[in-house]
Amino acid sequence: MVRVPDKPEQTLGVREVAVALSGAPQPQSVGVLPLGKRLPACPDWDQTGDHTGANPPFRVSVLLSVVFLAQANFAPHFFDNGVGSTNGNMALFSLPEDTPVGSYVYTLNGTDPEGDPISYHISFDPSARSVFSVDPNFGNITLVEELDREREDEIEAIISISDGLNLVAEKVTILVTDANDEAPSFIQEPYVVQVPEDIPTGSSIIKVHAVDKDTGSGGSVTYFLQNMHATKFAMDRHSGVLRLRAGATLDYEKAQAHFVTVVAKDGGGRLRGADVVFSATTTVTVNVEDVQDMAPVFVGTPYYGYVYEDTLPGSEVLMVVAMDGDRGKPNQILYSLLNGSDGGFEINETSGVISVMQSPAQLRREVYELHVQVTEVSSAGIPAAQAMVPVTIRIVDLNNHPPTFYGESGPQNRFELSMYEHPPQGEILRGLKITVNDSDQGANAKFNLRLVGPGGIFRVVPLTVLNEAQVTIIVENSAAIDYEKFKVLTFKLLAIEVNTPEKFSSTADVVIQLLDTNDNVPKFTSHYYIARIPENAPGGSNVVAVTAVDPDTGPWGEVKYSIYGSGADPFLIHPSTGIIYTQPWASLDAEATARYNFYVKAEDMEGKYSLAEVFVTLLDVNDHYPQFGKSFQEKTMVLGTPVKIEATDQDADEPNNLVDYSITHAEPTNVFDIDTHTGEIRLKNSIRSLDALHNITPGGDFTWSLEVQAKDRGSPSFSTTALLKIDITDTDMLSRSPMAAFLMQTKDNPMKAVGVLAGIMAIIVAITVLISTATFWRNKKSNKVLPVRRVLRKRPSPAPRAVRIEWLKFRRTKAAAKFVLKEDPPNENCNNNSLGNTLPPKAPAPPPPPTMAPNMGTAHWTVPTVSGSLTPQQPQRSPKPKVGSPIQSALVSELRQKFEKKSVGNKAYF
Repeated sequence: MVRVPDKPEQTLGVREVAVALSGAPQPQSVGVLPLGKRLPACPDWDQTGDHTGANPPFRVSVLLSVVFLAQANFAPHFFDNGVGSTNGNMALFSLPEDTPVGSYVYTLNGTDPEGDPISYHISFDPSARSVFSVDPNFGNITLVEELDREREDEIEAIISISDGLNLVAEKVTILVTDANDEAPSFIQEPYVVQVPEDIPTGSSIIKVHAVDKDTGSGGSVTYFLQNMHATKFAMDRHSGVLRLRAGATLDYEKAQAHFVTVVAKDGGGRLRGADVVFSATTTVTVNVEDVQDMAPVFVGTPYYGYVYEDTLPGSEVLMVVAMDGDRGKPNQILYSLLNGSDGGFEINETSGVISVMQSPAQLRREVYELHVQVTEVSSAGIPAAQAMVPVTIRIVDLNNHPPTFYGESGPQNRFELSMYEHPPQGEILRGLKITVNDSDQGANAKFNLRLVGPGGIFRVVPLTVLNEAQVTIIVENSAAIDYEKFKVLTFKLLAIEVNTPEKFSSTADVVIQLLDTNDNVPKFTSHYYIARIPENAPGGSNVVAVTAVDPDTGPWGEVKYSIYGSGADPFLIHPSTGIIYTQPWASLDAEATARYNFYVKAEDMEGKYSLAEVFVTLLDVNDHYPQFGKSFQEKTMVLGTPVKIEATDQDADEPNNLVDYSITHAEPTNVFDIDTHTGEIRLKNSIRSLDALHNITPGGDFTWSLEVQAKDRGSPSFSTTALLKIDITDTDMLSRSPMAAFLMQTKDNPMKAVGVLAGIMAIIVAITVLISTATFWRNKKSNKVLPVRRVLRKRPSPAPRAVRIEWLKFRRTKAAAKFVLKEDPPNENCNNNSLGNTLPPKAPAPPPPPTMAPNMGTAHWTVPTVSGSLTPQQPQRSPKPKVGSPIQSALVSELRQKFEKKSVGNKAYF
């Protein structure tokens, strides 16, 4: 601890600190000065802290820390301007969630009782986002993160105000108010409901529900149908209940499913200064369940059968096929003959096969008209709906006719039909009116039918025909009926006799012209696209062209392109060509965002779509100048050791961000060389001593100024210059004076000096503790209580400072004697705010050197240097000294003044 006697407050000089380090006894202490405060003016003490008046001088000594005279300092405080104010301490401050990022939102405002400069700060919990930033000088608070009330409705922050010594912090809560930025969202999707086809009109079917996270009108949701005039359903706009419209009915046989689009819309609200309304849609699938409300239907009517003269009793004549009209839940079908058979025919009640029960010779009529009845039997075994069909059976005796196909106008061997692709499974091709007939009787008129062509697509009913039947072709595989694969499907319908040796047969061509439907989704030629454009590309520049293909024809094959995603803002896409280009206003910057990725959507007229991902890389161009940390810098160079200057280029890629250095101007010239790539500055090889520097310096001026240029390697190339002033010292001088070497080496890094001093004090404390502990245990072991003596000796008054100056002159080296520096105007007040005009007094004759500190005999404080001043790039207010910095600042300042000062009248050299 450095202690001072009772006298006017005074800043300690470098020489007193140096004497303190020599181990001089301590004087009486009186008070403590807060670190960072200057002592008032002291007329009896010169700028360097040396005594010049009649008051007795004093010495200081180092104990453990430095203690100065105390001076009160009050803490700064914020102004509390209340609710609604935009400046103060942010009390009850609120902010809309749609406030743009980068907006100025508030001004911290406070004052310091002493009028010292104040600075502002804002901080957040480490686990929270840093939503705001503050200008430390003016207190302007800026929004730097996007707000979202639904995720975070209040923000806690700690604001603080500091005068450099005192810091006052307050915890504040900023409320985030709502904006209509959320769209309604349906929950519990998908909506699928099963409804019987006989549901009464006006019945409730299903309830949909959507939620909106916003508050107020923006959070209220109403419902309506997208196509309310073209549907059988109605929607309750408040409850979301879907009902069957009054007077409307469902019919399973006409439509087995209904797809209803429901729109949920919020009540609207303000967003970024405009009134906006958001909506969402969902699809409700209403599946219609079949009920028993249709009579049975016969397939393959009219029915014709033939009995040949050689037909055996019990032979199958023909088969009647019927099915339940309710195909969703069909009942069992039972067949029966009502009349007209005269005992000559019977029908199988389950298969519908009609058989002849007598020989043809016993049959009295040539033609029999039978009536076949089918009856549905419910799952409970109760007869239900019925239907009847006539069956004509002809009696023939010779096999002299092959099967023949007939159309509406007579025999025909080619049948054509146009139909849409992908018909429902099991659908009958009703457009084909085909009848097949064999004019023979009995077994000679029995033949099989089959389709010859692409297999598994259609099946023919009946498979076996007796005499004559209506040919029915039924869809077997709907997926295979694809317009994109086959524009035309061609089959051979083959009828061939079964039980005749002749095997008479015939064929007919069935040609089906397929019609296109919108059954394909547009597909991109690639799952992703990669593009590269220069960052200086003007707005509207083409980036990449995407292509999607829809195999469908006509309007269904037309593709519309769109883009979306977080990275799509600077780009647009042509809806028809798929060319992606930059927005007219887009300003791309590879240093800010080097890559973008987003999605492109290809959609047809019915909303079927596919996606692809686009990656856009910005190519860097040379659009940034190299920048020095400061445009005016000061460096200290030791002979033989280079100093380094650095500049950075903010361009993203090489070679635009590579910097080359050169010296464009130097005063004087031919002294320094610079490394082009690293920026290291050295003395030329021919300069090896301060003598050589002195010889080439014009007029003895030791201020070295360089203009250094930093130039990047881009095309075109940009360059920046900085002014550099260099102080040069000799390694011999530093080696002979350890303290001077240490101070010069730490001149550019004051914290290093503080660290070394702290280490020295820690070592002293450790040694003291060890000695005390050893003494204690020695006394305890010898069971003796030794007295503690303290001998106080009064030290004779030291010689005046002028005598020490002469003694230093006597001890200086020859090299130091060669450098005579011009003296700067002395600073007479202790706060370094103004310059005086008086010169220091003439030094008396030097006394003999002291013998109490032999190590100080070689500590030469006369290190010749070339001095300069450091000018910041922009004017800034001088910050208050930090804790721990006054000692090193005083040491460096005093030492520099000693090196530079030269008394013109007395010609005193340091």
